[in-house]
Amino acid sequence: MARGTDTTHRARLSRESLIQAAVALADAEGFESCSIRKIAEKLGAAPMALYRHVASKEDLLDGMVDVVFSEMYPPAIGGDWKTELRARGISARAALQRHPWAVGLMETRMHPGPASAAHHNATMGCLREAPFSFRDAVHAYNVLDSYTYGFALQEQTIPFESPEESAEMAKTTVGERGDEYPYLAEVVMEFGKKGYNYTEEFEFGLDLILDALERFNKHQSARRAQ
Repeated sequence: MARGTDTTHRARLSRESLIQAAVALADAEGFESCSIRKIAEKLGAAPMALYRHVASKEDLLDGMVDVVFSEMYPPAIGGDWKTELRARGISARAALQRHPWAVGLMETRMHPGPASAAHHNATMGCLREAPFSFRDAVHAYNVLDSYTYGFALQEQTIPFESPEESAEMAKTTVGERGDEYPYLAEVVMEFGKKGYNYTEEFEFGLDLILDALERFNKHQSARRAQ
């Protein structure tokens, strides 16, 4: 009977099922919890059986990051680049909200998976066909990623979620010193009315960057045409 159970586990176990289990565990408990032993327990398998499907924890992390990239919108090459990159930024933030452990790991992989490669190719292609020059496309890509990943990190670390919590945080920060710090007092008043809207703030910054990149690209194109 035990041999039959082991055979069932071996038949069910695959690289994909292993990686999906690791992602679910990281979503629930953080990446630090993703030991081979703990993932094996979740899958009902022996730890050594997992090494038939992943070579190491770095290999596992490559696959996990690729899952996150697979959930991000790949901008259409040749489409309206601002619309495409806006959709890409919004979906990237949403993916990082679902997988907060991935912030800070997305661009660290030495062996990116197929979803990562396809996503990077689509983003770079979208910029190159805008058309940005190669170097300007690299600059634009870095600006967009720095903003998106930075905002995702800030969103995780700001110590409030609801409008009520943001208002309470603002009141605690300023206290009774409104006359001394009038601009902070203004923040308290505004947060007290409607709270801090992460989506509104993210999309404001994203649109600002895309508008600036559009102006920059037009200026560069005019220079190249001279």
